[in-house]
Amino acid sequence: MKKTVMRKFAQLIAKCGVNVQKGQEVVIMAELDQPEFVRMVTEECYKLGAKKVIVDWTDQKITKIHSKYRSLKTMSTMEKWEEERWQHQVDTLPCRIYIESEDPDGMKGADQDKIQKARQALYPTIKKYRDQMESKYQWCIAAVPGEAWAKKLFPKLSKKQAIEKLWEAILSTSRVDDDPIKAWENHNKDLAERCRYLNSIGIDELHYTAPNGTDFTVGFMKESRFCGGSETSLQNITYNPNIPSEECFSTPKRGRAEGIVYATMPLSYQGQLIENFWIRFKEGKAVEWHAEKNNDMLTKMLEMDEGAKYIGECALVPVDSPISNSGLLFYSTLFDENASCHIAMGDGYVECLDGFENMSLDECRKLGVNESMIHVDFMIGCKDMDITAKTHDGKSVPIFRNGNWAF
Repeated sequence: MKKTVMRKFAQLIAKCGVNVQKGQEVVIMAELDQPEFVRMVTEECYKLGAKKVIVDWTDQKITKIHSKYRSLKTMSTMEKWEEERWQHQVDTLPCRIYIESEDPDGMKGADQDKIQKARQALYPTIKKYRDQMESKYQWCIAAVPGEAWAKKLFPKLSKKQAIEKLWEAILSTSRVDDDPIKAWENHNKDLAERCRYLNSIGIDELHYTAPNGTDFTVGFMKESRFCGGSETSLQNITYNPNIPSEECFSTPKRGRAEGIVYATMPLSYQGQLIENFWIRFKEGKAVEWHAEKNNDMLTKMLEMDEGAKYIGECALVPVDSPISNSGLLFYSTLFDENASCHIAMGDGYVECLDGFENMSLDECRKLGVNESMIHVDFMIGCKDMDITAKTHDGKSVPIFRNGNWAF
């Protein structure tokens, strides 16, 4: 890929993605696949006035080795210096940039029971720091091609050709054109207008139906609101958490979900693919589920904690969108969730409540925002899906017809 185009993407992530402020610290988390691009992002953050940029390199193969040889006790222990680092982030609120490039099958064969138990053990410690940072800092997830990921999408191409092809797909769907910043300004305006309409009609519940068997209703709080595109932190800084993004999303009320939903795309979870699955809900809770491939992983996901069986997000995405129209299955939630309507199991978004900035986390959760150590999106949209809203005043309003916006 041309360096000039990569540079535009790096500028987009630093300026439009996290919107680095002068004197702010930045933490970048990235795999080892594209060091040149990570260097570009680092430099662009400094050009915007970043005080310090820290790059945390990760590697799936090393992570897999750790999970094999470390004891469960070691994996479940957070060292004092690690807690001090979390406290530093609470005190300084750095921007956080996640650059994804992982192999969708990269953790196949790892001891998932051990990994799950370690995550459950660490969660209470991590949670106390995350809660203090909730909605206060800017973050952005973007992606670059990894070799294994590229070959997964384009198995008939050479390694070099596959990576180039994936670069083209990422940049196109991320709106990296002659003026990416302007393109995102226009895109954010469109998403904001759709959210304004959705919020104006007072949605009490959404009813999803599709020929594949999906027949599902989810309910909302009176305070629920739809958000999309750019967000504003409690420090009054605007940023874009996902590049790309095509969704208008909201947080439903815990306990208000009935019926069955069928996944329409594979789910990449913990480095493995869960395929051809469905989940049945009763009184808001997942009570029955099955996957044709990796059903054990689906079960582990839904049993991470009590909140993992409840819904934290409902997102509306038309099938007539850039990622869907690309015809590619990315095997990456960052992209695939923006090709299809989806729901997320687990933690809800407090910023999807009117007036959340004047409420504590506990107050938001008492209203009905779900709490969990996971937030995992899976895709349920298709070209034949209809979604109808029931409003608080009892009206029925079409939201989607045949997979696209009905307004």
